[in-house]
This record gives sequence, C-alpha cells and structure tokens, in this order.
Amino acid sequence: MPRRPELGKTRSPPPAAATPLVPATPAAPTLDRYDIAILRELQADARLSNAELAARIGLSAAPTWRRVRQLEDQGFITGYRAELDRRRIGLGVLAFVRVDAERNNAEATAALEAAIRARPEVVACHYISGAGTFELHVVATDLDAFSRLAMEVLFKLPNVKDLHTSFSLGEVKAGAALPLGHLGAGC
Repeated sequence: MPRRPELGKTRSPPPAAATPLVPATPAAPTLDRYDIAILRELQADARLSNAELAARIGLSAAPTWRRVRQLEDQGFITGYRAELDRRRIGLGVLAFVRVDAERNNAEATAALEAAIRARPEVVACHYISGAGTFELHVVATDLDAFSRLAMEVLFKLPNVKDLHTSFSLGEVKAGAALPLGHLGAGC
C-alpha cells in the first residue's frame, strides 16, 4: 500500500513525460482589470501623466508606473505617437493599393516587404487573402502626386506584377482605439 506523505513534507514530482512532438506555445501573460484599464486610458490619451493615469485607474502612482513599464516590456504597448490629420498636413489622397507579386517565394517576398517598409508614403501594409499578396494604405498630396508615386515607385518595387488601386472618398472611422472587451475584467 503506498504511503501518504507526512505533513509538512513534499512529494517528489512524477517522472517527466515524454517530450511532445510540437513545442508548447508559451502562455500569454494575463491581464487583470488594472492592466486593461491602463491600456484603455492610454489609447484614449497617451499624454496622461503617471499621476493622472493612476487616479483614473484607481491605483497609486508607483504600481501604475511599474505596470505601464511591464506592459511595454511584454509588448502590449508598442509605442506612443501623436495622431495627425493627414488632410491638415496636405495629404489629401488616401489610396488602397492591392499588390500582386510576381513570385511568392521567401526571398522575393522578403525583398518586396523591405522595399515597402522603406517607403514613407505607405502608412500601412497587410498580407491579404484572396487575390493579391499585399494591401497597402498609401497617402499622397493629390491625384497627380499619387500617379507619379505609382508609376515611378510602386510599379518599380521588386517582385511587383500588378497594382490595383481604390481611393478613399471620405473617412468614416480611422485611428480608433482597439476594443478591449474580449479581455474580460469588467471591460
């Protein structure tokens, strides 16, 4: 009959299981209600002082500061920036450009990605499903400037076979905060 461990003593762990064929994915850090509140408040106003942020989420300044640093270190907060009105700074054209790649291999795709990242006029880029390889969000001062950019730059990017462009006729919503309700904790 197996002996029960004596009080105060620990049992040795069971023998290690066989190594899984697929490595386990590290568990994502969990966020509590204070972390979620910090994310919500900083998305609304990243210029909040630590004292203002602490007052809004209901913690004192020191733990709030530590939590913000931890959220930055864990990659939940990736940076801070001012949102600019593109029209006020003379960027009146927003184009959605679907890029069809010539070849879909690792080397050619990497070269195209690097060239896209280097273009300041490309403010967002996404891999897409369906027809095309990438969807670019491109800004320009006017249609003539966009036309020059398309002919002189975008068509000459490495590995580009074709471009298909649609233009924004007006923004309904842009630059919105990410929804946090799925994270729970009373969001």
